[in-house]
Amino acid sequence: MVVFNVDMDNTLIYSYKHDIGEDKYCAEIYQEREISFMTHKTGRLLKELAGKILIVPTTTRTREQYERINLGIGKIPYALVCNGGVLIRDGIEDEDWYATSRQMIEDCKEELELGRKLLEEDEDRCFEVRFIKELFLFSKSDQPERTIKRLSEKLNLALVNVFSNGTKVYVVPVKLNKGTALQRFKEWIQADTTIAAGDSEFDVPMLACADIGLAPQTLEMNKKISGELIKIPEKVLFSEGIVEYLYKRV
Repeated sequence: MVVFNVDMDNTLIYSYKHDIGEDKYCAEIYQEREISFMTHKTGRLLKELAGKILIVPTTTRTREQYERINLGIGKIPYALVCNGGVLIRDGIEDEDWYATSRQMIEDCKEELELGRKLLEEDEDRCFEVRFIKELFLFSKSDQPERTIKRLSEKLNLALVNVFSNGTKVYVVPVKLNKGTALQRFKEWIQADTTIAAGDSEFDVPMLACADIGLAPQTLEMNKKISGELIKIPEKVLFSEGIVEYLYKRV
């Protein structure tokens, strides 16, 4: 069995703010607004791939945010959300998977509480502090670099990672990453081969440990790669580069 762990945002789907051309369809509606899109070419090839490999969306989105997405490729039996901390099986959260995730990050409790306190006191914060499923912290900052600097100076970075993505700020246990999720799922489902695709720092761990990793040309890899890494050229829309490569490969 071949498992394809794939990020969602800027990997398969794109915000309405991102120009992906006119040949597209809506992949996400929020508050009656079309907010994310996917190209017809990506959808068509992905649907054909779904008959050959197991597609597993692997995202930092919460379950609620993930379930707003409709890729238009039919039923997707499994998804890993909350940065891999939650497994959805046929629309239901797997309790054992979540319990194991909580146990994995038991040693980060105090650090996460400190991170929450620091974010709540941060003068640049412009959004509420959310403790996502008691797994990781999320907020927003008008000055994310300053917020990240403050957090990094006071938190134990051996236990938690501090990220920013635009104005979004995250404090995430080191053990709660997409690479760990990929490995856990591979063992759980007894997969033969793992393929991963993603565009951001959150995706680096799963790209690093997959048998084949697919990344945009611009993504810097700061981890040792265990398998094969394929960089998709900038001139090609990343989502289409991914599915084209897989269509030819598998």
